[in-house]
Parts: sequence; C-alpha cells; structure tokens
Amino acid sequence: MAKETLTSFISRDTITDDRAQRFKEVIAKRQNLTVILENVHDPHNIGAVIRSCDAIGISEIYVLYSEHSYNFLSQKIGKNASSGARKWVKAHYFGNLYECIDAVRRKYDKIYGTHLSETSQSLYELDLTAPVALMFGNEQKGISEAALACLDGNFIIPQHGMVQSLNISVACAVSLFEASRQRTVKGLYDLPFDNTSIVHNEMFDGFVTKHFDYIRKKEN
Repeated sequence: MAKETLTSFISRDTITDDRAQRFKEVIAKRQNLTVILENVHDPHNIGAVIRSCDAIGISEIYVLYSEHSYNFLSQKIGKNASSGARKWVKAHYFGNLYECIDAVRRKYDKIYGTHLSETSQSLYELDLTAPVALMFGNEQKGISEAALACLDGNFIIPQHGMVQSLNISVACAVSLFEASRQRTVKGLYDLPFDNTSIVHNEMFDGFVTKHFDYIRKKEN
C-alpha cells in the first residue's frame, strides 16, 4: 500500500501532465504480443529486436539461453542493448526451455517459430491479432529441435532473392510490423487508456518509476 501511495504521489505531483499523457497514450497501444529469442547471443541483434518491439507496442520479451550462462549474458545485454528502448521493454531471462515455454503459455495463446519445413506457413497467412508469441532462434543454428517440438506452428517470410535468409533482427522486425499491420486494420491500436484497468495502472506506475530512475542515473 505504501508503494502505491508513493507512486501515485510522484505521478500526480511530480511528473508533468504532458509526460503522464504520453505514458498513457503508449500504454493504451501496448499489445498482447511478444517475442522469444532462443540462444541469440549478439547484443546488437537483441538491441535491434527490443527497438522493434517498443516501436509496435510490445512491453516484454522472453530471452532463453540453454547453451550458456544466462546470468552473464543478461548483464551484457543490459549494458549493450538499445538504452532508449530497453527501459520500456521488460526482458524475462530463462536458462530452461520448458520453464520459458510454460511462462509464455500462461499469457499467450499460440507460439509460432521461424523455421522452414513442409508444414511452414507464410508469415502473411498467420493470424497475428490474437495473443501470440513469435520465436526466433540462434544466428547460425536457428531454433533448436527441442524448441520446435513445443511450437504450435512454423512460418517463413516470403523472399524473392538468391539468398533466402535474413538477419535475425531484420526477420523479427518484418514479422512484428506484419503483426502491427494486422492489428491496425482490426483497430487494436485505437483503444483508450483504461483508468480502471489494473494492468494499465501497474504499467503506468512502472513507467513513472523507470522515468525517475533514468533521471537519477543521469544526475549521478
């Protein structure tokens, strides 16, 4: 209760009206869509993914490291990933595939992965307006066999050149902006901030906290 009172005091009396309104506009457009990255080790790739996520209204991603220590890598990514977007997109780190999948399935209906197989669908055939998670695999190996067995389906991004591959951050951006297009058509970005929503209010409190944390770090 004390924490809620303090946060409410800060948001009401300290943050500017323009900043509060901006937070509410962004939160209202946050989508029930997420990304899972499996053993993606290049911090620049993850930083680019985080920027794309923030741009289309994703509030969280899942980062799975089953091959190396995710404690070290999460610290490295925290230092090197896009500083502007990183504070607005929460990264959940996992060292176990099944724990990660279980956590994702508690919040999202389907998990699709980028993988070429006989049953793969075109990205543009997927319904990306439902609560969905998109998985992207390692830069060289792709999605592991164990992870593929956990998916609800595979998709490919149609390409027309000689080289049928994209950098993971590019593939992720293309996929997310297709989801954004579908959701725009369906009007999912037109919903207002809900003052009665626990999720919206908790997200607003989180934005305020991150805002002042950022200011304090700059002053120190």
